[in-house]
Amino acid sequence: MPSITVQLLRGRTVEQKRNFAAAVTAAAVAELGARPGDVRIAFEHIEPDDVANGGVLASEDASRSSVLSNLGHSSAASAGGPALAD
Repeated sequence: MPSITVQLLRGRTVEQKRNFAAAVTAAAVAELGARPGDVRIAFEHIEPDDVANGGVLASEDASRSSVLSNLGHSSAASAGGPALAD
C-alpha cells in the first residue's frame, strides 16, 4: 500500500488536489502495480514562513511572489523581501 505525503503551500483548491491525487494514484498503479484503492495520499499544508528554498523563506523570496499571490498570500515583493532568482 503506497502512502504518499505531499507538502504544499496553503491555498490550493480542492479541484487541484483532487486532480493531483488522481494523477499520482494512476502513476502508482502503473509504476508500482498498486491497486487504486490502496494508494493513500495525505496533503500537509504549510505556510510561506514555514519553508525555505536555498536558505530563503518562501515568504521573503520575491521570485516566488507570483505563486504566493496566486495562492492568496501576501507578495514577497510587496513585503520588501529580497529579489532572488531560482
